[in-house]
Amino acid sequence: MRQNWRKLKILPSLPAVISFRFIGRRFTLYSCLMIFMTSVLTDVIPPIPLTNDVLLICIFGGMLNGLAIGLCLLGRATSGGTDFIAVALSDKWNIDTWNYILLGNIVMLVIAGLLFGWDKALYSIIFQFSSTQVVKTINLRVKRVTLLIITQNPGQIYELIKK
Repeated sequence: MRQNWRKLKILPSLPAVISFRFIGRRFTLYSCLMIFMTSVLTDVIPPIPLTNDVLLICIFGGMLNGLAIGLCLLGRATSGGTDFIAVALSDKWNIDTWNYILLGNIVMLVIAGLLFGWDKALYSIIFQFSSTQVVKTINLRVKRVTLLIITQNPGQIYELIKK
């Protein structure tokens, strides 16, 4: 038995390896600490049912989840999983990746719906959507600026902005 335990090696997850490689050690270590603390606190904190309405639970649970993820991102960490990939892609290409992550999660949930039933899969999509909207609101990693210019000389303005 002891020999088998020594042969067992913990393999890091692919998103954690991507995070370590492209974002940094500190970010990855804080994210792993967040994942560990989430696991512990999920077991320690007792559930408090507020309502039996599944739709309300999905919407407000998603908002709370998005708030937690957003706070992690502000602290330069993630809650794990696809957040690692979103932050790595966001840092590398300076784009907002949360809609792509939402789309990937929806694809996985559609597959789960096909395999296990649509009721929980569709509620999970609502949860993911509300969570993603809150994260996008809080996330300051990618800033976009829109400028509306009304002019008779668009070519000159374009060249000035380009320079």
